[in-house]
Amino acid sequence: MELRKPLDLDKNEKLRALTPFRFLRGVICLLVLISTAFMMLVYIGFVTAVIVRLFSVRYSRKLTSVVFASWLALWPFLFEKINKTKVVFSGVTVPDKERILLLANHRTEVDWMYIWDLALRKGSLGYIKYVLKSSLMNLPVFGWAFQILEFIPVHRKWEIDEPIMHKMLSTLKDPQDPLWLAIFPEGTDFTEQKSIRSQKYAADHGLPILTNVLLPKTKGFFACMEELRNSLDAVYDVTIGYKPRCPFFLDNVFGINPSEVHIHIRRLSISNIPDSEEELGIWLMDTFCLKDKLLSEFYSKGHFPNEGTEKELCMTKSLVNVVAALTLTSICTFLTFSSFVWFKIYVLLVCLYLAFATKFNYRPSPIFCFPTRWLKQNNVRQALD
Repeated sequence: MELRKPLDLDKNEKLRALTPFRFLRGVICLLVLISTAFMMLVYIGFVTAVIVRLFSVRYSRKLTSVVFASWLALWPFLFEKINKTKVVFSGVTVPDKERILLLANHRTEVDWMYIWDLALRKGSLGYIKYVLKSSLMNLPVFGWAFQILEFIPVHRKWEIDEPIMHKMLSTLKDPQDPLWLAIFPEGTDFTEQKSIRSQKYAADHGLPILTNVLLPKTKGFFACMEELRNSLDAVYDVTIGYKPRCPFFLDNVFGINPSEVHIHIRRLSISNIPDSEEELGIWLMDTFCLKDKLLSEFYSKGHFPNEGTEKELCMTKSLVNVVAALTLTSICTFLTFSSFVWFKIYVLLVCLYLAFATKFNYRPSPIFCFPTRWLKQNNVRQALD
């Protein structure tokens, strides 16, 4: 079989220049995002995700989703309104209020951040979770946020990842809990060297040679379907392409790349996804062959089919959210540095807890069931009356 190099992006399109203004603006935005995340984690996230969780996991998740949706929404605002990145959606429209699994290609290290742009438009931003490499949990502040949001860390060693995934997925099976779970079956971001290795493996094992994606791994996706199949409304196949080239994290921060992000969505019926791991592996390979073809067409034509399925972000709502987040951060910062010493002690203790919980992937279990019991008793009384 012939090994092929990945398709080049349009070389006629140029990156935006990193001007002093863009550099300064990017640094300010990054500092705002980090400080806002830190204050929300310490003063609100700890309460909603830890204290409230001692009483009810469901209400803990609801409150946490509201809080962190406001923080996560700052990123699409940065991409689309400040950096002027054009985000183009195509394919089918995702309905609101569905429990879904997103099956995405992994072009670069920031693919998962652009899925926030879709979730924001669907009112599900606070409910999004990712299966992501465990090293990202070590990021300062951001790793704590991933822990609070119940992202699923994997080490890319199945003997280690299997019990972790099944344990965490088993807590996400309640159909009454909104859920957007995103997984990247390639297991790593796409590079030319990885693509060549993937193609060589495919040639040696009689598998399809893919040009724009890597060979998908089955076990993680199978674990997700095994645990969540009966509680999901659908699986969505998400294919992401960039212009003029795939961005890095700092490209996003400074607004030099990308100029356009194209996201194509296909709805996949749960009933058409095989139950057995072997058959699911074949189905997943066919799905990625379609992704590969779709990306080839994207790079030759410059767009995916059926564009314009989602509207642009509302500037007014985005600005209201930014002002609210900055106001809250300012108040919390004042309390931390200019108030009584016990505020500083509280911040220190919460930081120690978050560092411990993130390192050991720990979340408390409910030990007080007063709200649930009260609701049940109240329902019984109403039925008797």
